[in-house]
Amino acid sequence: MDPIDFFGNHVFRMVFLGTTTIGIVSGALGTFAYLRKQSLISDVISHAALPGALLAFLTAVVVFGINGQNMLLLVIGAVITGTLSAFFANMIAGQTKIAIDTAMAISLTTFFGFGMLLLRIVTNAPLPGKGGIQDYLFGNAASITRADLTTSVAVGAFALALMIVFWKEFALRTFDPVLSTMLGFRARLIDTLMFGTIVIAIVIGIKAVGFVLMVAFIVTPPAAARQWTNRLSSMVILSAVFGGLGSGFGAYLSISMGNVPTGPMIVLLLFAIFVVSLVASPKRSIIVAGWRHAKARHALKQELLAEGESR
Repeated sequence: MDPIDFFGNHVFRMVFLGTTTIGIVSGALGTFAYLRKQSLISDVISHAALPGALLAFLTAVVVFGINGQNMLLLVIGAVITGTLSAFFANMIAGQTKIAIDTAMAISLTTFFGFGMLLLRIVTNAPLPGKGGIQDYLFGNAASITRADLTTSVAVGAFALALMIVFWKEFALRTFDPVLSTMLGFRARLIDTLMFGTIVIAIVIGIKAVGFVLMVAFIVTPPAAARQWTNRLSSMVILSAVFGGLGSGFGAYLSISMGNVPTGPMIVLLLFAIFVVSLVASPKRSIIVAGWRHAKARHALKQELLAEGESR
């Protein structure tokens, strides 16, 4: 499809701008989850966001009698349960001898099971405005409206602003949590803010991509960016760029090719960026690592031969 025709279409333009926003925000904020070696927490949060969104929908429709699929309401509900799931997993790991990966699995299945129960209730109940609510599992980028885009941009900008304001606290808590506590930083407050921003990054993508695939938006761009730099600031920026480019170009390709789902196409492009980074980055690529190992083996061999000749 010609780019002029693509951007001239309102629906296509909303899909492109919406997914690009999701990619930028999730790429930047996912860096902290990646560096804290808790990348799977994004999977926990994305699945735990389902019951929060459905509870927000039910509250809006049943209690207040308003539109339950308002993007802002769904974001608020999903942020609450997503944040709770992250703390629940870390609380289990911190208060028991259960490993963090097992704790995250427990949290994920518990919250997602509750969400699936609520989804069945909503699907079977005669509730107004419930059409398309199941799309939040796998996403439907074509359903993004101008109001959804405005909400995503505003909420995403708020999360990025929090990251910038608390940059020092986030960085110290990520790299040296013991030192941050000794310096008087409140660990629980910083973790709440950090996980809260990650939750926001995940939640704003649920309508376009769905809960299931959002983990790739949080994990893959930081993993690719890590191959190119050792600095936190550069990694955050590069991860946001990778997320935005992969999401925007993936949306364009999915529409241009026709009958190709947007979310999976974006995930494949993000994976392609990761593979290129893994192979071609100048300092940490597979090729460079292999060359260094070969050079080290050659140097060791020469040293051993020299020692043998000297004897």
